[in-house]
Amino acid sequence: MTYKRILLKLSGEALMGNRNYGIDPDRLSDYAKEIKQITDQGIQVAIVIGGGNIFRGVAGASNGMDRVQGDHMGMLATVINGLALQSALEDAGIPTRLQSAIKINEVAEPFIRRRAMRHLEKGRVVIFGGGTGNPYFTTDSAAVLRAIEIEADVILKGTRVDGIYNTDPEKDKTAIKFETISFEDVLKKGLKVMDTTAFTLSQENDLPIIVFDMNTKGNLLKIVSGAAIGTTVS
Repeated sequence: MTYKRILLKLSGEALMGNRNYGIDPDRLSDYAKEIKQITDQGIQVAIVIGGGNIFRGVAGASNGMDRVQGDHMGMLATVINGLALQSALEDAGIPTRLQSAIKINEVAEPFIRRRAMRHLEKGRVVIFGGGTGNPYFTTDSAAVLRAIEIEADVILKGTRVDGIYNTDPEKDKTAIKFETISFEDVLKKGLKVMDTTAFTLSQENDLPIIVFDMNTKGNLLKIVSGAAIGTTVS
């Protein structure tokens, strides 16, 4: 295996499947099977998941809601998604721990770096909920921060497209895909890989990002096995 420890970043919207909102149990089950394929190979897996399928703080703020209040609602949404994913993973026979950056002791452990790393070493999948615990920071920032803290080898960003393109491939059929691209070129071209805070943090810590299609079966296993899937930013 190319990587020993990965951080998988999933958007909340990814859990909707073909629905307009909420959580699709079939999509959760599919993701659990994909993750089990790599944990069976001894890969240590941490996951950060967004909350956009339930609530997005920025959208709330644009409709007149206080941004801090909205972001706290978004953090709680990520915990809800984390609980759903935890249930699907355990149904697939994968031991998990859910850690939250905001204290919800009845449903999740508090985030403690050393404890998270110990769980990973014991073969448990660790799901990080609650973002960074602070408003104005996205789950992209949380993903990069946690990946650095747990000393992950790579961030795998699972999306519904198969990599990074020069324009939106869902709108432009002539869009050109990048197989590999540097951090500098992403910034120069203004490509939306992650928000600027997250992306800069990843660049400063030499943490590569691979953007790939999470909905194609087998892609996750191929990536950790060294196959050139998606787009690598390094």
